[in-house]
Amino acid sequence: MVVLFLLAVAAVIFAVDAVLGVIWLWTSDAPGAAVPSSVYVWGALVTAAVIFLVSLFNIARLGSGGAAVARMAGARLVPSNTTDPLERRLRNVVEEMAIAAGVRVPEVYVMDQESGINAFAAGWDVSGAAVAVTRGMLERLTRDELQGVIGHEFSHILNGDMRLNIRMLGVLAGIVFLGSIGEFVIRSVRGTKDKGVLAIFLIGVALFIIGYVGLFFARLIKAAVSRQREYLADASSVQFTRNPDAIAGALDQIRSAAGGTLVGNRYAEEMSHMYFGQSVKMWMGGLLNTHPPLDERIRRVNPRFQPSSYRTGRAQPAAAVEPISVQPTGRRVGDLATAWGRTPAQSAALVGTIDSGKVDYAGRLLASLPPALVEALRDPDRAGPVMAALLLAEPELAREKQLGAIPGVAVAERVRAVAPLTRGLGLAYHLPVIDLALAAVKRLQPGAKLEILAAIEAVINADRRVSLHEFVVLALVRSQLSERPKPVESKRIAELRAEAATVLALVAYAGTRADTTGARDAALQAAIRAGAGSLGIPDSVPSPATLTLDAASHSLEALRSLVPMQKGLLVQGLFAAVTHDGTIRVAEAGLMRVVGAVLDCPLPPLLESLDPGSLAA
Repeated sequence: MVVLFLLAVAAVIFAVDAVLGVIWLWTSDAPGAAVPSSVYVWGALVTAAVIFLVSLFNIARLGSGGAAVARMAGARLVPSNTTDPLERRLRNVVEEMAIAAGVRVPEVYVMDQESGINAFAAGWDVSGAAVAVTRGMLERLTRDELQGVIGHEFSHILNGDMRLNIRMLGVLAGIVFLGSIGEFVIRSVRGTKDKGVLAIFLIGVALFIIGYVGLFFARLIKAAVSRQREYLADASSVQFTRNPDAIAGALDQIRSAAGGTLVGNRYAEEMSHMYFGQSVKMWMGGLLNTHPPLDERIRRVNPRFQPSSYRTGRAQPAAAVEPISVQPTGRRVGDLATAWGRTPAQSAALVGTIDSGKVDYAGRLLASLPPALVEALRDPDRAGPVMAALLLAEPELAREKQLGAIPGVAVAERVRAVAPLTRGLGLAYHLPVIDLALAAVKRLQPGAKLEILAAIEAVINADRRVSLHEFVVLALVRSQLSERPKPVESKRIAELRAEAATVLALVAYAGTRADTTGARDAALQAAIRAGAGSLGIPDSVPSPATLTLDAASHSLEALRSLVPMQKGLLVQGLFAAVTHDGTIRVAEAGLMRVVGAVLDCPLPPLLESLDPGSLAA
């Protein structure tokens, strides 16, 4: 992409210099004189500066990530408590996929004015992702087909395609900018009879032609980058859903839809590489299409797909949406040690993955939540208090002390009102409940978000003892609701050895179980030794007195600045400590998922074979 972009810049500069040379010769008083080199030099410098400045401006304009791109596409935010059946079905599918992947629930948008079948995912990172679909997709696709498309978009979220796509959206704007100026000039002087504007009109025409040079290269870059990512996303959708007919059926519906995948929005050209299907018609389509042919995409995901028999048996897409009802099929256990057959490296490789078993588990987990709790999680005014209520103690006296510590009577009463909904929920429910709540809380004003953070902090600190789980939950909520910029990912574990050792010790202390003090100390040393060996840091066991809340907070925040591959190594070391005895507990699995969420290393459900109903104790 970089090479093609530099070639595009060179081509645009060459075209501008050629036009400037013609204009100089046309207006020169010395016939036959050569064009001064300074004309070409200044033309090249100014053109390059314009291209790069416009690109930088557009990248900055998209700083808010998915929300900014969705607004460009003319999409409308779907509230978490929507009552529209089709929108509710869409949100249910997105929530299931997010819980299965261990990522925050993306913001969901609908492009109401678009009747074609299309969708896109956008964002700088998984926490700020947005998923948008057209109204035509909602109305024409069945739930399975919709799930196939959302699985496709989650592949873009998990594989880092979103960040690349937004960068392309910003960078490529620079090389087509001159064409936009030329088009504006032509429109401005069209119809004017004054001969003095002829030169201006010709300059506009020249810039418009130059713009098509940039547009050609922009389309070539998008086509070169996008096609293979689309094949990968289709294949990932099959892996996520275990249903090749889902994505193949959605692609088949595009062939029979009146508008296909075309998008009428003014930014459809700029965003063409981000969509599920071809958003604009292309000349030289075989070379410049951003998406592979539909027949080839269908053949790759399901070579035996038969359109006629599939269309005959498919469900009606516009039927009333029924609530999901999933019967538990897994094992029922408490917080007993469960055999863990993966090595630390294999465990860390789970980051950013989904498979069909995890999607099924997410469906069972959501279906096992009390309906009243689900309703509260979709209400922006009650979702925040639910997160605080998750951390309330069971003894009534301790719970009343926590409620009394919450600043603001109104907030405390809202937490008290929803407390019965969360009573008895085990740790395995906490991350999914928090993710569902965050999707609603993010819509609140900054002041209301700070009230929620203050309430959670008060509940945690009321008994002057902070468990690791409470601390990590607070760190996760802070990272999602605070206005602080995301740390620059530039550090390595070797530079943050002390911080890595602190978090490793916290995880080891929290996960160690033994009947006697001696056995517990031995298990703790074994866990820290396993983790430290994987991370390449000293394996000394720190004193519990040094593991303060401030030290843990500083360490976890600092580790967020690790480069992505180093974060993977950190997660591997933490897994080495947690699973050093070949087992993992429900509490440890939940803790690892929350730590992964704070570090932007999303982990899917680790014990998806369990019955969610058994995790409520």
